[in-house]
Amino acid sequence: MYGMRAQDNAPALHFRSDRLCRVNGELYFSTRENTLEGPFESAEAAAREVQAYIERMQNLSNCP
Repeated sequence: MYGMRAQDNAPALHFRSDRLCRVNGELYFSTRENTLEGPFESAEAAAREVQAYIERMQNLSNCP
């Protein structure tokens, strides 16, 4: 998939991956910053937290 992220200088090929994983039976999501966030009780809870994480990261990048 070709696209541009806010910090990219030019369009590039980016691969999407499933960011949800189970570790010792518990559900986590991985971030672009190479962290594992969780554990979560369900995939739905993890999906809500993924969205909240994205919003927090976008707010941080918009701060001076």
